[in-house]
Amino acid sequence: MRRLSRPLTRSSICATALTIALVLFAASTPAERTLMLATTTSVDATGLLDVLADAFKKDSGITLKWIAVGTGAALKQARDGNADVVIVHARKLEDEFIRDGFGVNRRVIARNYFMIVGPPDDPARVAGAPSAAEALGRIRAGGAAFVSRGDKSGTHTRELDLWALAGGKPGTAYLETGQGMAETLRVAAERRAYTLTDTATFYGLRALTGLKPVFENAPELENIYAVIAVDPARVATARYGEAMAFIAFLTSPAGQKLIGEFHGQGGRPLFEPMAANRGVDLVK
Repeated sequence: MRRLSRPLTRSSICATALTIALVLFAASTPAERTLMLATTTSVDATGLLDVLADAFKKDSGITLKWIAVGTGAALKQARDGNADVVIVHARKLEDEFIRDGFGVNRRVIARNYFMIVGPPDDPARVAGAPSAAEALGRIRAGGAAFVSRGDKSGTHTRELDLWALAGGKPGTAYLETGQGMAETLRVAAERRAYTLTDTATFYGLRALTGLKPVFENAPELENIYAVIAVDPARVATARYGEAMAFIAFLTSPAGQKLIGEFHGQGGRPLFEPMAANRGVDLVK
C-alpha cells in the first residue's frame, strides 16, 4: 500500500467534503437561461422593453438582455453573432437579413407612425401638405434646416425613401447627427429644424420643447415593428430555443396586451399591437 505523503487531518477532510459538495451543487443547479436582443431604440427609450423583460422572465424563466441601437446596427450585431433575436422596423433591411440566411421566423408585433416635427411657427409651411414627399419638398424649397439621424436606422431608411420621392435631399441645410432618435430630436429643437421621428419616441421624451408635429397620420408613414430570430444554421452560437420562446411571448395574447396597454410618460399609448393582423406589412 502506498503511504500518503501527509496524514489526513480533520480540517483537510472538511475542506475536501466542502469542495465535493460545492461541485455537486453546481452540477445540480441549472444554469441561468439568457437571451440577447438587439433592438431599435424606440422600444427601449420608451421603457416598453423593461416591462416586457420582466413579464417574459416571469413567464419563461429566461433573462432578457439587450443592446438598443438603430435597425441597421441591430442587424449587424446579429450578423456578427452578438445577438440571438432582433426587434427592428425597416422592411427592406429585414428582407435582406433573411435572404442572406441570418434571420428566420419574422413576426410583426406592433406599429406606430412616423411624423415630421419642426419649429412651432412652421416656417416652411409644412402643415397642410398633401403628402410626406410634398412636406419634405416644402422644407427643401424654403431652405429650412432638417436634422437626420444619418445612422442607417429604420427611421433614417424611411426618411431617405421619402426624400427620394421628394426629388432629393436639401443641400447645406441638411445635418446628420449619427445619433439615436432622442438626441436627434434635441438637436432639431436647438437648431429650430425639422426632423422625421417615430411617435413613440417623440411623445415618450420628457421635457422636450421647441418642436411640434407638423405632418402626421399619413398612410406612407406607417411604422411596423417586427421580431426575427437569428438562424442557428448560420450563427452557431444563436440561442434559437430562447429566441422562439420570446417570439411566442411577444405574439401571445398576454404579450400583445402588454404592448397595447403600455403608456408613455405623457399618459398616451405608444404602440399598437399587430400580431393578429396578417398581411399588414406586405408593402412596408
